Amino acid sequence: MGLVTSLAIDCHGHFTTEPESLRAFRAAQVAFAEGRSTRRPPPPEIEDDELRATVERNQLRQQRERGSDLTILSPRASAMGHHVPDQDIATEWARLSNDLIRRIRDLFPRNFAGVCQLPQTVDGDLDPVLAELERCVGNGFVGCNLNPDPSGGGWSAPPLYDRWWDPLWQAMTRLDVPAMVHVSGSCRPALHTTGGHYLAADTAVFMQLVEGDLFERHPTLRLIIPHGGGAAPYHWGRYRGLAIMLGKPPLSEHLMHNLFLDTCVYHQAGIETLFRVIDPKNLLFGSELLGAVRADDPETGHPFDDTKRYIDALGLDDATRHAVFEGNARRVYPRLDTLLNDLGGPSR
Repeated sequence: MGLVTSLAIDCHGHFTTEPESLRAFRAAQVAFAEGRSTRRPPPPEIEDDELRATVERNQLRQQRERGSDLTILSPRASAMGHHVPDQDIATEWARLSNDLIRRIRDLFPRNFAGVCQLPQTVDGDLDPVLAELERCVGNGFVGCNLNPDPSGGGWSAPPLYDRWWDPLWQAMTRLDVPAMVHVSGSCRPALHTTGGHYLAADTAVFMQLVEGDLFERHPTLRLIIPHGGGAAPYHWGRYRGLAIMLGKPPLSEHLMHNLFLDTCVYHQAGIETLFRVIDPKNLLFGSELLGAVRADDPETGHPFDDTKRYIDALGLDDATRHAVFEGNARRVYPRLDTLLNDLGGPSR
């Protein structure tokens, strides 16, 4: 008898249906940080009933309609706002955003697991980042989102292979949590956030990892590049060739024991290419649940971001389906595996 996939774990979800009071607070907080207001706003009081209602109308409804079971949920990526000055502001915003994710997880423990936003700033150091990571993992979070470009398009941060980042890699290794490498909003008019900045950053990060020796120095570190890895799978031959020119091992050895891609690719041909180029052991089902593209494809009549539908159409064998929809997520996020086992979910 074949292996039957029992869970569909969406590795890439964001809380993009925030209460209006949270958005108003953030606007006032940014105005204060940028010197456009002299009043620092108090955090909003958001009741559980309000959180429950918005999640049931949106995230839970889509889980039911599209056949997913659990979403790894984090704050809205484009709103992380790491370009905003002042470390204290960044820390307050990250803590508030992460605490909402924790509360949603506590309200719906079988539907969501938490991934945290880090309080990065353009010129700040990693100490506040490490402190928030420790706090969130202590509160049951299973991973973090890491912004490789806090400037929002200026790329002033060191590349990820630079030793400046080593304290974070060491903490992640000790805590046994991965990071999804995900930028925030674009600060450049010529660079659209979700259509330009996100995909360009995914591609840039992949090349940084090709250039460096990150996984040689941190052999148990695990990173996820979202949005199907940007341009990397489509230009796989370019990166294989560049690795040779740079004197690096083959990509399968140099990167792919530690690097994973999600399936946030919004058309059938793109998903087919992703699965032809990338070994399924490196692919995690993801949809950006309530994310970047909220529209129906007129050619299919289905939502662009219903990525499970594209994967289902591939006709994968049972073992591969299980890996992509469940097993890989449990392996990359071992704290999620523990969480599901504690809840009585099936083991990988």
